[in-house]
Amino acid sequence: MQLKIVKVGKRETKNKKKGSAGNNRKIGEEFLEKNRYKDGVHETESGLQYTIIENTKGEQPAEESNVIIHQRALLLNGTILIDTYRENKPDEVQVEELIEGLQEGLGMMSKGSRYKFWVPCDLAWGKKGTGNKIPPYSVLQFDIRLIDFW
Repeated sequence: MQLKIVKVGKRETKNKKKGSAGNNRKIGEEFLEKNRYKDGVHETESGLQYTIIENTKGEQPAEESNVIIHQRALLLNGTILIDTYRENKPDEVQVEELIEGLQEGLGMMSKGSRYKFWVPCDLAWGKKGTGNKIPPYSVLQFDIRLIDFW
């Protein structure tokens, strides 16, 4: 009899995970639909949403560029994934190594600019997520300052 209880428990866990992914997708889509109509929010053709916090003029990094950025990445529920502002240690990365949404976003920025991005799941980690840190179908929020690039 205990064996049956264990099997039922496993099925319930699987169903719960599937429900969470579907719920994440629904929450993300609803958020993006409302967010696009807020003052100052722009949306690209791909669905990337952004607002400009501080804008500078100049060249933008290419996909092959190395960039130094400060970033704060959050889930929609406010969970902080990374915060280099707090740590005061900017990241150095190659643009092409970033998720698709950030590649697009950094391509709009010039040195010294600061933007806030809302990255739809299709431009981030999609239906897979990243294990325990980023659930499936998560919309991510980024606050990015482009410090330098070459």
